[in-house]
Amino acid sequence: MIKKVIKFTRWIVSLLFVSTILSVVAYRFIPVYFTPLMFMRCFEQIANGDEIKLYHDWIPLEEMPPSMPVAVIASEDQRFLSHHGFDYKAIEQAAKSNLSGGKKLRGGSTISQQTAKNVFLWQGRSWVRKGLEAYFTFLIELFWSKERIMEVYLNSIEMGDGIYGVQACAEQNFDVDAKNLTRSDCALIAATLPNPRKFSSKTPGPYMRKRLKQIETQMKHIPAFPLKK
Repeated sequence: MIKKVIKFTRWIVSLLFVSTILSVVAYRFIPVYFTPLMFMRCFEQIANGDEIKLYHDWIPLEEMPPSMPVAVIASEDQRFLSHHGFDYKAIEQAAKSNLSGGKKLRGGSTISQQTAKNVFLWQGRSWVRKGLEAYFTFLIELFWSKERIMEVYLNSIEMGDGIYGVQACAEQNFDVDAKNLTRSDCALIAATLPNPRKFSSKTPGPYMRKRLKQIETQMKHIPAFPLKK
């Protein structure tokens, strides 16, 4: 009986391992139309008795303004093009800040980690989820190009209440197609990403305007993002 249980467990683990790799490889080519976060937000809206809001339109990276990848790199992950999924300097700095009793907890998540979390995992904080996040981050860095990671990130990231991705954000908050967003629009969208349900690119306050200027300054030091996959 014990041998059968061990054999069955190994079979399940192997199946899960293969399925995760296949899903990562598939998403290298297939658009990501839905994510776990989208479903979770819809369930939250239903539970609260609210109208379901879900705005999401997948577009290729080439149809986004060149400033959009540059803006999120400047805002979220300035070593995106040089690291392999994990920014150890940022993690170390975040750990030191948190241990020193900073008023605000800092994170060290890269764009790759955020993409892995958004596409393959649930929200929340636990060692199990963080371990799986590291695993999927390793896989997408292995099987996807930086351009593909950025494309999926900019199509799946939450950018407002029920708004996911650059195209939906452009339509809902700027009344234009994503390709018509200005450099300042892109910087403003990037400024909201730490908390897009609190900060709005449609009605930015003084803090968002300040962040906008900071990101525009940082963007000058970010190389143009390559648009090839």
